[in-house]
Amino acid sequence: MVNSWANLGFDLHIELPQGIGVRAALLQTFRDAIDSGLLKPGTRLPPSRTLALDLGVARNTVADCYAELAAAGWLVTRPGSGTLVATLASTHTREVEPSPTRRRWTYSLLPGSPDASAFPRAAWISSARRALTTAPTDAFATTDPRGRVELRNALTTYLSRTRGVRVDPTCIVISASSGHGISLLARALGGTIAVDAFCLHLHRQLLADEGLLTVPISVDQSGTCTDELASTSAESVLLTPTHQFPLGGPLTPARRATALEWATTTGGVIIEDDYDGEFRYDRKPVGALQGIAPQHVAYLGTVSKTLSPAIRIGWMVLPDRLIEPVLATKGPYERWVSSTDVKGQ
Repeated sequence: MVNSWANLGFDLHIELPQGIGVRAALLQTFRDAIDSGLLKPGTRLPPSRTLALDLGVARNTVADCYAELAAAGWLVTRPGSGTLVATLASTHTREVEPSPTRRRWTYSLLPGSPDASAFPRAAWISSARRALTTAPTDAFATTDPRGRVELRNALTTYLSRTRGVRVDPTCIVISASSGHGISLLARALGGTIAVDAFCLHLHRQLLADEGLLTVPISVDQSGTCTDELASTSAESVLLTPTHQFPLGGPLTPARRATALEWATTTGGVIIEDDYDGEFRYDRKPVGALQGIAPQHVAYLGTVSKTLSPAIRIGWMVLPDRLIEPVLATKGPYERWVSSTDVKGQ
């Protein structure tokens, strides 16, 4: 019995037109698929035996069609490579044209953009190969919503050593970025949150998207004016104490102390986005606020500056009271980032 359909490989489904012979139908189907771009130049076709079995026809029928299409310039046959769609077969398909080339500047002054050429490709490939080789079976299945324990263990050591964060693996939740972490925390906290009057626009947008009311507080040469927190109705505050964006300065010790006093007195939560916290060029290291009051600070970090923003891995170090609410906001549809990527770290 002749089937009216077949799957070419795993990603192409073709249907043979009815009312004409099998050979004619197969020829027409291939011509239409190639001419419309469904089969692109260079696409490898299945062996004639495989396609014949799928269609329930004689192998010679498929082989004859391949030969006729090759003679007409639609296909090419290469020893060892099989049958492929010819490069010039389609009159309608074309590669997507690249966008007009912008002027190539010697130096980029775009904020928050690391040097992409410095990405450690060889080390990344080596780590990825090792991770994929040694990963347990469960690394390729649904994992703990907190994230892979291997990464959380590594972060425990890294963050305590480099940022003074007081942490153990149970209070770390892996996210796709610091922005993702802010969204999750916003869902869990709700209510009113204080933000810098001058801040990263993305912060305001993320908070607004989650329905939070934002209250602006002033920023000057000493950083966020945290003394204003006491006069607001905010239940939480979003700070970048190590490197205020866009002004660039760190939060002074006195204002850090004021923020922590507000949090401990009111029970408020400080969301600490450790923006650029790993980089120090003009000042002594400034430790994380979280290391002083871990039960009042939700600490956020990411590899977007140290490695690449293309690697969507971030983390949250949470007070005990926020772990379950944050995990609940992630939900079954947002439980994990790539397990193999995070294991490769």
